[in-house]
Parts: sequence; structure tokens; C-alpha cells
Amino acid sequence: MSLVLDPAAQDLLFREARTANTFTDEPVTDEQVQAIYDLVKFGPTAFNQTPLRIVLVRTPEARQRLVPHLAEGNQAKTAAAPLVAILAADNEFHHELPDLFPHFPQARDIFFSTRPARESAAGLNAALQAAYFIVGVRAAGLAAGPMTGFDHAGVQKEFLDDDHTPLMIVNIGKPGDDAWFPRSPRLSYDDVITTV
Repeated sequence: MSLVLDPAAQDLLFREARTANTFTDEPVTDEQVQAIYDLVKFGPTAFNQTPLRIVLVRTPEARQRLVPHLAEGNQAKTAAAPLVAILAADNEFHHELPDLFPHFPQARDIFFSTRPARESAAGLNAALQAAYFIVGVRAAGLAAGPMTGFDHAGVQKEFLDDDHTPLMIVNIGKPGDDAWFPRSPRLSYDDVITTV
């Protein structure tokens, strides 16, 4: 059985897509980011919770505050990327649940009344939304360079608050010269899929 999605779209979103390490200086507009969000917000999450929060780092001053918190190998490419997004989990996402999950508004109090329960759910579902966001960046014809090599506590203190946990930083833009490392191997179907 073949996939319904056009092969060119499959390539754009998955087979040809890779983590970009260099970018052109073409800007990424607010309109592009809005279009990305307006697409990926429909990706499913548990209880339709929406814990992902995104901080767009655009100004040179904000970039100077961010770069020192990155692993050394991530600093130069982040300093040069047209747009940088800090993706974080909102651990107080439950306040919106009665509006986002109106057919079962009591889910907020039944499942998410404690901070540990919220942190666990927020981390998982925001990571899922972050994956949708990366695919959305690709759907916009841009390249994404997601990174987890950074001082999480430092980024949280500099850009967030105690209710938000940073998950990853994503450089975004049109790929530049020598943007790609060689494609790394992937596990085979039989290595991953088990039928019982």
C-alpha cells in the first residue's frame, strides 16, 4: 500500500529534510511563522492540551543573551541563523483545558491537579508539538536546526520563568552553503516494528 501524500511532499517533510547547520541571510517573516503555527496547531495531543510555548529570538540583543548558553558547537550557527525559536513546555497549561477540551472540562482537576502530573504531561505533549513545529517549518519551505545542547537552567532564567521548561532551540531559515552533514543511518522496519 502506498502513501496518499504526494512523493514530493514526502521528500520535503521527511526523506530530504535534515538538520540545517548553515543558513542564508534571507529573513523569516512573522507571516511565515504565523502560517506554520496555523498549520501545526491542529496536531493531536492528549486531552487537546497545548503546552508548547515559543519564544522567537529576533533582536541582536536577545541573540547575545542566548548564544552563551549554547554548547560551543551550536553557538556560531545560532548567531547566524535568520530566526531562532526557543521551544518550551508550559507547566501551567491546565488553566486552558476547560476551553480546549470543553466536553470534559473536569479533566483539568482530575488528571492535572498536581505539579508533577502537569510537568510530565507538559513535557511529553510539548515535545510532540515541537515535532509538529519542525515538520511545519519544513512545510513552509524552510530548514530547521533543532538543538538540545544548551544550558537549560540558564535559558530558562534568561528567557522564561519557573512555570516554563525549555525543551529545544530551533534555528530556522533557508539552508545556506554546506548546510547538511551526510545522512546518518536509520533503523530498519524489522528493528523497530514488532507484531504480537
